[in-house]
Amino acid sequence: MTTSADNPQKKGRPTPKRKDAQASVRIASLAPASTKAEKQRAKDAARAGRLSQRAAYLRGDENALPLRDRGAEKRFVRNFVDSRRSIGEYFLPVIGVVLVMSLIPIGIFAVTGIIIMYTVLLLSIFDGYFLSRKIKVEVAQRFPGKSTKGLGLYGWLRSTQIRRMRAPKPQIQRGDKV
Repeated sequence: MTTSADNPQKKGRPTPKRKDAQASVRIASLAPASTKAEKQRAKDAARAGRLSQRAAYLRGDENALPLRDRGAEKRFVRNFVDSRRSIGEYFLPVIGVVLVMSLIPIGIFAVTGIIIMYTVLLLSIFDGYFLSRKIKVEVAQRFPGKSTKGLGLYGWLRSTQIRRMRAPKPQIQRGDKV
């Protein structure tokens, strides 16, 4: 017969009784909260967790970012886009002006609004194309050996958002060197 010292696969102690094993693990009940106070406490704790997670995300905390926004390359692209003005970020306000112009019952206003809308849209597409190319060149220079796949579109989409509504929030001011 072998002992536990001879056979390293044995644990060298007796199996604990079920009652003792469950008592040592004793976690919070899996049943939903039963009293009103417990429900409110659980709700408040969940809300506080969500608020702290969102604050960390908006701050740009790397651990709080979703996978699509993580990494040094993505941070560089965000900062690169945030350091410049883009025609795409003005597209939504221009659409609002065009909407108001279309409500005026004079034909020239409607036609002018449509011309303005399509002009800004085309300028936004051209700006995004050249921004995408510039981002890929910069990333290839600063992060040699890293893939630039998807970074141009990532930067272009960020450039079409109104600056105040970008998430994570811009970390640098316009005109700053990246």
